[in-house]
Amino acid sequence: MTDVSSPRFSHRATLPPAAPGHAGADDGARLSTPAPPLSPQAARRAGTAEPDTSHPFPPGQPGGVSRPVMKTRADRSFRPMIHFTPVTGFMNDPNGLVFDGTRYHLYYQYNPFAPYAGHVHWGHATSPDLLHWTDQPMALGETEAGEAYTGCAVMDFHNTTGLFGTGQGGMVALYTRAGPHAQAQYLATSADNGQTFREYARNPVLDIGSNSFRDPQVCFHGPSGRWIMVVAKSRLHQIAFHASIDLVHWVHLSDFGPSGLFGVDYECPNLIEMPVAGGGTRWVLFVSVNPGGPSGGSITQYFVGQFDGTLFIPDDTVIGLTDFAKDAYALQVYSNMPGAEAVSIAWLGNWQYAQELPTQSWRGVMTLPRAMVLKRDFAGRLRLAQTPRGLDSLRDVAIPFPAGRLAAGAQREVALPPGQAVDLCMSVTVDERPHGLPPGDGGRTGRFIITFGNEGGERLTIGFDAFSGQLWLDRSGLAGFAQPFFTGQFSTVLDPDDRHCEIRIVLDACTLEIFANGGLAVGTALIFPASALEFLRLEASGAGATIGSLTLHTLRRTMPRDTMAP
Repeated sequence: MTDVSSPRFSHRATLPPAAPGHAGADDGARLSTPAPPLSPQAARRAGTAEPDTSHPFPPGQPGGVSRPVMKTRADRSFRPMIHFTPVTGFMNDPNGLVFDGTRYHLYYQYNPFAPYAGHVHWGHATSPDLLHWTDQPMALGETEAGEAYTGCAVMDFHNTTGLFGTGQGGMVALYTRAGPHAQAQYLATSADNGQTFREYARNPVLDIGSNSFRDPQVCFHGPSGRWIMVVAKSRLHQIAFHASIDLVHWVHLSDFGPSGLFGVDYECPNLIEMPVAGGGTRWVLFVSVNPGGPSGGSITQYFVGQFDGTLFIPDDTVIGLTDFAKDAYALQVYSNMPGAEAVSIAWLGNWQYAQELPTQSWRGVMTLPRAMVLKRDFAGRLRLAQTPRGLDSLRDVAIPFPAGRLAAGAQREVALPPGQAVDLCMSVTVDERPHGLPPGDGGRTGRFIITFGNEGGERLTIGFDAFSGQLWLDRSGLAGFAQPFFTGQFSTVLDPDDRHCEIRIVLDACTLEIFANGGLAVGTALIFPASALEFLRLEASGAGATIGSLTLHTLRRTMPRDTMAP
């Protein structure tokens, strides 16, 4: 971390001399409406000319010639009911997550031409509750300066930019334009609550002459009265902190890193002040890494610490991972949330196989919105806890499935309605380990196993090993997709001295989200069964178990997509 002294801020010190006419509200506008998407041939560059980036164009697509989009049965069978997906094309990072006072906005990295990364635009959807999404026209397109990479959106209610009319404010997007040899930060304004954007005429607003400098995220820091930007110096494994009073002119404050995981690119930083369960707050810096995750490919890490308006100082040398599985990347936090609530959405995917998934007309899924808080774990460390936000409102039919006691070796099973998203919530306590056991396996394991399966022999299992305090996820028993990096088994530690586990599992077509022990353990995974999963089975192995509570519900559809569900 670079130790940089804090500059004294004033309008005179921060802003360079204004060019004639700069104060005019319309002077910063280049486009009054989003440009239509350019044809692939017009904007395409050879893959070898790309800047340092982990958003590569797919092999076998030289010159940007897109393969025809073909819909298959897999496009319907793997289409989620409650997770956001694009109608067609390729979607990755969430962008510009902002609440405008009435609606929640989800912008996202989007290739409208083919189900592969490339030709990056900002897609757009809006929601009244972060669950029911309505598709909107694309917000930002390609230009001669490059593709519209990841960024953020903030509400400039007080017109600090000076780019809105007198007495007016609006939405401001800050994002990366990525060309063949340069990446710089651009600004666009919206006076109609994010429906259309105007690019600032004097873009870029931040350019350090790098081809690996991207993904700005901006928040307002009340104590210093200025906007703070975190942005990745990707190949340097650093997060740069900049400040501004007007979102247009930026001053470098400090750099954080190299720190955390080894990897190729650091991306998509987010900085947020987050509540601590029991009282107080801490600052959390999220940094995505690709490739280089412990399970392979892309992952999001986080640091807990203090931020004084200039420097981020972590509490200790410990880093956390947002997920113990493999398919949660580019986590982004919402700005302008009521009550300063900490809410995030991540891309439910991994760059190791994102462009080879079995769907053909669309690729890309977002996680459910997650409420975030910091909690103490069993060792007393502050860790991120994530829980699905508002999901109870989607519960539909309750599927009868009694709780109670399971003897060692016993199991209980219930049929699942075909094609439906389901929400399973339960708590379980495994019996104590018997004393005086002989050597070997007999009686030494105390495991509670949750299995989703079908008559074809496919199995998806989530299990709690009570005697070692670990949780596992195993998708290797599903036969709908195979690829060298699509590894099947993941695990995490819970509390090694507690035989009790609380778990929530959301299963929705190709998506699986697991929240255990109050959200301290979260596993996110893509799943591709060759046939629909038809039953849920609970089993106690090696020791008996008591299911203290259990609810199982189907979930109501949240957007008009073509799925296998009726």
